[in-house]
Amino acid sequence: MDRTASHRKTALILTGFMLLLISCNLGTSDNAPPTLAPLARPSPQATLGYADSRSAVLPEVGATPIPPSDDAMRQLLDQIESDRLMAHIRSLQAVRTRHISSTQASTSEGIGAARRYINDQFEIFRAASAGKFYTFEVGFYAYTTPDERSTQYNIVGAISGTELDAGTIIVGAHYDSIGTPRDSGTAYAPGANDNGSGVAAVLELARVMSASQYKATVMFVLFSAEEVQRQGSIAFAKWIADDNVDVIGMINLDTIGNIHDFYGNREDRYLRVFSEGPNDTSVSRRLAREANFLSHNYNLAIDLRVMDAVDRENRYGDHQSFSDLGYPAIRFINAFEEKRNADPTDTIEFIEPDYLRRSTQAALALVATLADGPRPPANIALRQRDGGKNELVWEPVADAASYIIALRPAGSLIYADQLPINETKVIWAGFSDYAGIAIAARDARGLVGPLSHEIVPR
Repeated sequence: MDRTASHRKTALILTGFMLLLISCNLGTSDNAPPTLAPLARPSPQATLGYADSRSAVLPEVGATPIPPSDDAMRQLLDQIESDRLMAHIRSLQAVRTRHISSTQASTSEGIGAARRYINDQFEIFRAASAGKFYTFEVGFYAYTTPDERSTQYNIVGAISGTELDAGTIIVGAHYDSIGTPRDSGTAYAPGANDNGSGVAAVLELARVMSASQYKATVMFVLFSAEEVQRQGSIAFAKWIADDNVDVIGMINLDTIGNIHDFYGNREDRYLRVFSEGPNDTSVSRRLAREANFLSHNYNLAIDLRVMDAVDRENRYGDHQSFSDLGYPAIRFINAFEEKRNADPTDTIEFIEPDYLRRSTQAALALVATLADGPRPPANIALRQRDGGKNELVWEPVADAASYIIALRPAGSLIYADQLPINETKVIWAGFSDYAGIAIAARDARGLVGPLSHEIVPR
């Protein structure tokens, strides 16, 4: 399916939210949300390393970089409020457990109460967008668990994109929690960090971003049943794949608010970014590198460190449901882990508000870049020139004020060097020293766009 048809399919899905999911009243205890039925569709088309970024010093290139203004991004990031984040976590913890076997009928306890709380927040954002030329759409994707014991609900908010070829970004988190014993629907399972922190971040991103429309479609998804072999995200990712949605990135926010390890050590300077390998060819690893690249260029208040693994050893997350189907997908997680899975002491007192705010800002920077930055340069070519030099050329991007060439050494997890430039071609002998080259445009607002595909020097 070509990109135009894929975008139209995405728009049809968002229209389906409005036609099939006219927001249900979740205030009553005896009404379950309606099912998001797949629309008519065509047949589908057939451990851990890190290196610090540094700017390349390439005096022989002779380019004069344009110093960017990051005011637009800074103003956006400043809208993230730690008080709102903590209020969401407090409300989610208050329902005692979000286990998938807990009650769905109560308005004050169990996973049903959590679902109602999240949906109520989305409805506030929908109401705020009323009267604009677009609407923040709200709906559910319902599925039956593999053991057929219950129906679970993924909660979805979406902003339709303005450009035909800009694709769809999914930012998600799981809202279920688990206690001890792990199969108990009544055991205390506050899940403040795992994963009230991720849910709070997605809600705050949705609040901030729902005030505008973007080139790409943005979907905010809260998954159920991650703690049970990520059943919710597997079902949702399959539906997305069956409908041929052009997902250009999935960002999973899971456990992003705690700064201590089991021994009392603290680390609040970075988040780990996990992604599926292999390093040179994986679209998910490329997205992880892009996150690191953006954290460097936006001078974010938290570092995004690329890890050489899909997740921690013998662990998993909802991003894998998407990378398993070939979509670029990554996970943000604390630098350190203090609260173990199913820990009844995973409560709000152990959340560090400033760290959670900075983590959420980092996610917002990545989503905003993918959604609304200048589009990546196209028709890139690396041509041999005399004297052992190469000429890197690409088509101009309509709204670009300058460009950044990202350079990845062999074996590196990240773009360790980069060259800001205001031209659309560079002649240099040093390109052959790198295993991968990508280019991003930067607009007059200072917003950096998504990186292009990688060029591999021969």
